[in-house]
Amino acid sequence: MSAPMHEGPLDCAWLLADPGAQPAQSDVRIALEGGRIQSVVPLADEPGAGAPRLLALPALANAHDHARTFRSATLGAFGQPLESWLPFLGVVPGMDPYLCAATSFARSAKHGVANLMVHYTRVQGGMAYVDEAQAVARAARDVGVRIGFAIAMRDRHGIAYCDDATVLAALRPGIRDAVAERLAVKPVAPARQLALVDEVARMVEEGGHGEHVTVQYGPTAVQWCSTPLLEAIAQASVDTGRPVHMHLLETRYQRDWADANYPGGIVRFLDDIGLLTPRLTLAHCAWARPEDLALIAERGATIAVNTSSNLGLKSGIAPVPEMLKHGCRVAMGLDGMAFDEDDDALREMRLAYSLHRGWGYDTTMTREQLWAFASRNGPRSVHGMRGGLASGGPIAPGAAADLVLLDWDALDDDALFADTDPLDLLLARANGSHIAKVLVGGRVVVDAGRVQGVDEPALRAELLARMRSALAGGRAGATSWRETVKALADDLGPFYRRGQMMGGCCG
Repeated sequence: MSAPMHEGPLDCAWLLADPGAQPAQSDVRIALEGGRIQSVVPLADEPGAGAPRLLALPALANAHDHARTFRSATLGAFGQPLESWLPFLGVVPGMDPYLCAATSFARSAKHGVANLMVHYTRVQGGMAYVDEAQAVARAARDVGVRIGFAIAMRDRHGIAYCDDATVLAALRPGIRDAVAERLAVKPVAPARQLALVDEVARMVEEGGHGEHVTVQYGPTAVQWCSTPLLEAIAQASVDTGRPVHMHLLETRYQRDWADANYPGGIVRFLDDIGLLTPRLTLAHCAWARPEDLALIAERGATIAVNTSSNLGLKSGIAPVPEMLKHGCRVAMGLDGMAFDEDDDALREMRLAYSLHRGWGYDTTMTREQLWAFASRNGPRSVHGMRGGLASGGPIAPGAAADLVLLDWDALDDDALFADTDPLDLLLARANGSHIAKVLVGGRVVVDAGRVQGVDEPALRAELLARMRSALAGGRAGATSWRETVKALADDLGPFYRRGQMMGGCCG
């Protein structure tokens, strides 16, 4: 089944057509046609008796994510820093990629996201990569969201930020063989990695998924990609126009490594090889310095800030006010790590605003900048320069009908004053539980908390049943590997604290 097109006008008690830039409008009728906004006019009559009173706003965007289903605390990774957290992602065996992607996308859609990035770093396996990518594309189509699909690319440093032999020597002997077998990098030539991106892109077009999937290059990060691989990606992006999505300066250990291995500046290095362009999105930049941000802004790249993820993984707080001061394009990412592990984009937006709006009487992030962060800039990371695919702009005639409709009476449940500013209430208390409908391209993707294009409860139940069965059957040695990962986490702490990953890694 697929999400149905919305029929009839949308009568709203309040409209935030361009939050922070335009004042709220009361009693508005929105008409749709062909997946776009046809008109926005004042209501001539009051809505019918018993009709829900709605607050309409532009749909949100998630500029950095990975389409993961199982959450960190479930995997036993709560409280781990990124460097120890990453191996925990493999403590469960691979599952049906459609089930994994569809349940993840459904959770995002229920929380108001129309456009989301999928940096596909967790391959489920069991089938050809192109077939797996097609399953993810089908999941996006069925749920009703648009995605950017970045093929993860890497060729070095499988365990930490240096050659694998150095890390293995620092681990307790009893886990070295298991860690080497599962995590040591098995390099694939740049040409073969680029060919895979081309193959997935052909599948997307030939399979009819081009309207909701944008294929991208996904170098995982400089510490995991050799210079020849990054140079090849930069040239391929020039040749094809495809976007590039990668992590940068997420943790202080990555900052230390970058300073040791790129003394001229890691951002300057990306610029020198032609990768720092408007086609590039850099996830995190939590440890970027002013000179890094100035160059990122000058070259027109986007930064995807992942507030809750950085807090949950003890990575830090991104310097968003400094990014904005330098003129960086900044977008909101959830990274599969929203504050309550629920992909609630409304709460993520509010948390970011609370951290970055300024202290006392100082304003370091305006509400207009917040909305660019949460809604307008994200589609650029998801779809690159394909601006017609989704506007991410204000609710206005001709714009894509990407809307979030909140239950106004539930949001303003202690109503006392008729002139309450809806944006105040949105930023004070809104979360996914207030969402009544989500429309993407005019289709009703979510209605009354239920995803319309898939049976999410049934898919989730099937996925959990399969996973529990696989774990009970000892599939892929999941139990013993989980214990190995716990031991690895204990050993990596001293390794990073002593700075053992610093030297000679920069090939």
